[in-house]
Amino acid sequence: MADFDQIDEEGEDEEWALEEQLLKYSRDPVVVRGSSHVTVFGLSNKFESEFPSSLTVKVAPEEFKASINRVNSCLKKNLPVNVRWLLCGCLCCCCTLGCSMWPVICLSKRTRRSIEKLLEWENNRLYHKLCLHWRLSKRKCEMNNMMEYVILIEFLPKTPIFRPD
Repeated sequence: MADFDQIDEEGEDEEWALEEQLLKYSRDPVVVRGSSHVTVFGLSNKFESEFPSSLTVKVAPEEFKASINRVNSCLKKNLPVNVRWLLCGCLCCCCTLGCSMWPVICLSKRTRRSIEKLLEWENNRLYHKLCLHWRLSKRKCEMNNMMEYVILIEFLPKTPIFRPD
């Protein structure tokens, strides 16, 4: 007698094996680091606009530079306000028992989210069509144990349109 409550996982195993095979051949992501001396909660106020050589065949240098300039203009607009609130929060920290730091934390989170939305817009507009995915990621600094935000450019595997059965 057939068990109708049992879920057939036969197709899922094949899909998982296909994804694993595609990921095995994907390249390491490109890391775009912050290039300035001002950093607020790990978020630098400017990212490097130098074109990485590993993206040469994937995207035009002009498009890369335009995307980085959009991110940098968002940071240029938001981070000076964050720095002012950070200074005010540090001055009043003892009197407010640390509560004066909340505006800085909220503004920093808002800046991160606006950059993530901008990168998602860039992905949908151009980069997903080129099998690339840009995202903001937290990484450990090379020189010390602190964390910093970097832009990761990941290579998406090409999925076959036609699979012979």
